[in-house]
Amino acid sequence: MKHCVIFPLKNKTGEIVSFYGRSIINNSNAKHYYLTNTNGLYPGYPKVESEKIIITESIIDAATLLQIPEISANYEILSAYGTNRLTQEHKTAIAELPNLKEIIFFFDGDEAGRTATVKTGHALSLQFPNLKISAVQTPDNEDINSLLDGHSLSRDNGKPKIFTHLINKRQKFSFSIEKKIIETKEPKVTEKPKAIINTNDTDSLKITQHKITYTTKTATYHVKGSIPKAPDSMKITLETEVAGNPRKSRTRLDLYEDKQVEKTSRAISEKLDIRSDLTEQDLNYLTTLLDEYREKQLFKYQENNTSRKVKIPLDEQKTALQFLKQKELMKNFNKMIEKAGITGETDNRIFLFVIASAYKMSDTLHALVQGSSGSGKTYLIKQIADLMPPEDVIKLTRLTESSFYNFGENELSGKLLIIEDIEGLKEEAEYAFRELQSNGEIISGTSVKNEQTGEFNTIRKKVKGPVGSICTTTKGEIYEDNMSRIFLIAIDESRKQTDKIIKYLNQKSSGMINKSEEKETKKFIQNCIRMLKAYEVINPYADKILLPPEAHKIRRLTELFHAFINQITLINQYKRKKDKTGRLITEKQDIQTAVEIMFESIILKIDELDGSLRQFYENLKNYVKTKGEKYEFTRLEIRKALKISKSQQHTFFTALLESEYIYQAGGHINRGFKYRINYWDNNEKLRNRIKTDLENQLKNL
Repeated sequence: MKHCVIFPLKNKTGEIVSFYGRSIINNSNAKHYYLTNTNGLYPGYPKVESEKIIITESIIDAATLLQIPEISANYEILSAYGTNRLTQEHKTAIAELPNLKEIIFFFDGDEAGRTATVKTGHALSLQFPNLKISAVQTPDNEDINSLLDGHSLSRDNGKPKIFTHLINKRQKFSFSIEKKIIETKEPKVTEKPKAIINTNDTDSLKITQHKITYTTKTATYHVKGSIPKAPDSMKITLETEVAGNPRKSRTRLDLYEDKQVEKTSRAISEKLDIRSDLTEQDLNYLTTLLDEYREKQLFKYQENNTSRKVKIPLDEQKTALQFLKQKELMKNFNKMIEKAGITGETDNRIFLFVIASAYKMSDTLHALVQGSSGSGKTYLIKQIADLMPPEDVIKLTRLTESSFYNFGENELSGKLLIIEDIEGLKEEAEYAFRELQSNGEIISGTSVKNEQTGEFNTIRKKVKGPVGSICTTTKGEIYEDNMSRIFLIAIDESRKQTDKIIKYLNQKSSGMINKSEEKETKKFIQNCIRMLKAYEVINPYADKILLPPEAHKIRRLTELFHAFINQITLINQYKRKKDKTGRLITEKQDIQTAVEIMFESIILKIDELDGSLRQFYENLKNYVKTKGEKYEFTRLEIRKALKISKSQQHTFFTALLESEYIYQAGGHINRGFKYRINYWDNNEKLRNRIKTDLENQLKNL
């Protein structure tokens, strides 16, 4: 913004949040400069009592009108950011004015200004059908500042009469005016029929999953893929075809760049043998339609996002509040979870429930559920996700390298991410995911060419958290960086758990399970989560509990342990005391509950074998003990004895051989190899030692 006059942009509370620069040199190449991800309005948000608003094309225009008391006293002034920049923030500010009666456009008297008046006025008339929308008829090739300079002799006590005259003569916006404004600027063509101006709204677009189609009498235009979310560009892949012509034109362009549109129109004209002026006209109106479509989509998203706080009926609030005040709250939650349809997994389900419920707190939690293929890990996390308010859950089955960077700035903030298979993530996507987990935001930089100057500028895009997350994996070998950020949970693959699931499925199919009761239970739990508020938590016993020193990355695990205790406290917030500053105070019972629930995860952090591999190894040792510790076994024998698939057995044997827990004792490649157990570790003794140590620390609190 060197050599610029600087104007401040303000937020709703009147704070300066961004800047605009108006160049005072080199005006032919670049005039206007905005910061990346510009927000805020100029001169600020309209007063709540405003009845009439004048919207100008530029900030300079708004600053000029503010100097005229006759206008500033009777109208609220608000600047757009050029012809294509009436942002969602502008529309939100307008929507929040209860007394507003009229919006007046005072744009430049050139083709761009008139087209922008049509486009923006049309969009606002769809969004605010009860408001009067009018337009000042600015003289040809004039703007507010040129009028100020050119009418210096028509002043009365320093007040130019030209402005009040034009505003008083403004015309109400309508479709007939819209057509008139466009037609007055169309070039006269005598040798060919005059173009028909399409005045339909976004219903003129045929929208399918992978393309947007726009058809005129000149040609049919297909926009392939999606349109950009950022309001400062309209980069698209365009395919153009003409009826009866087998050829097609395909190109990529930014519809916001006039030079690109003109060049593309000529190229399409030459290839498909149609008039370039009609093609350019079609592309200009297509830009308008795509603008309106994007605004509608953004408005719907923000409307849904605003409705995140679902209003709970008073009677349901009362019932949920009574439940949240119960003494044995966590045990009762575990019973409700089973009632909602999650059979077995008694420890895992309450563990995952606590982790999931932290998504809207300042200290979010993350879990990785490990298990072999077909063990039910995906089903478990989906069931847990169904216990959370659906408006706050984002389920993802596939992610590209740039998926996380393409979310809107606040689209993931305060959300729970459910990712079915984390090893399916590419390296770049996994890195972005780790940054979201650890730092609560990701920032990317992209080079963009300035079409006017030819220079490349770097723009920054930010995606904010915090987010909570639950993922699954079939592999125990994941990146070390991931291990320290998450709680590890091993799915229960025992025969006992399998029998519970089979029994539940049989009862559900036979009609013995009341599905409507399960649905109501899930709704009740969701309301309980909605009732929870984010507080700061202090734990007066934080230095009294020490985790096992042999745990993997003990520093990060201790941090996770304290965050988990905080979440237990937050779930019990309606029964916990607060200090003078409003912070919740952790009680001994919260620590006791946290240790009981996350004990298995602590063990997994110590054990070098992951959860499913540990379960297999313990079953293998128990089988071999019945034959004798020096017993040699084959792969086929173990596969039959432990009833596992060949692929699972191969994965487990490979991991145990690499870790030297078993070794190849003999045999032949044609007749099969034999194996022995090499390391008879005592996992049960380790578990008992750690459990006793933690219990003794709890007693001494």
